[in-house]
Amino acid sequence: QVQLVESGGGLVQPGGSLRLSCAASGFTFRSYTMNWYRQAPGKEREFVAGIRSTAGSTNYADSVKGRFTISRDNAKKTVYLQMKSLKPEDTAVYYCKARWGLINREYWGQGTQVTVSS
Repeated sequence: QVQLVESGGGLVQPGGSLRLSCAASGFTFRSYTMNWYRQAPGKEREFVAGIRSTAGSTNYADSVKGRFTISRDNAKKTVYLQMKSLKPEDTAVYYCKARWGLINREYWGQGTQVTVSS
């Protein structure tokens, strides 16, 4: 059974930090590109960050560059999103997605809420 379980969300003040985790099971984690997306109320889901399965190359949305860092631990089958200098506009439900383009397969987690507010 495929599972992606996000954790680490919560309420944080502007300027604060959070680290999100996404634990995977039920598929060959190391073969998948892992991504973080987010969806704010009334808005479409948007890409935040991604990390490739091999070489670990990363890419980020312009809105989070320099503040967020994505990483993965293939041994633990977990992907992380370290978020710093958080802003109110970062408030959203954050989702992780696993994608293997070669076989056109992807999986989504259930999301974790991040709220940035004073």
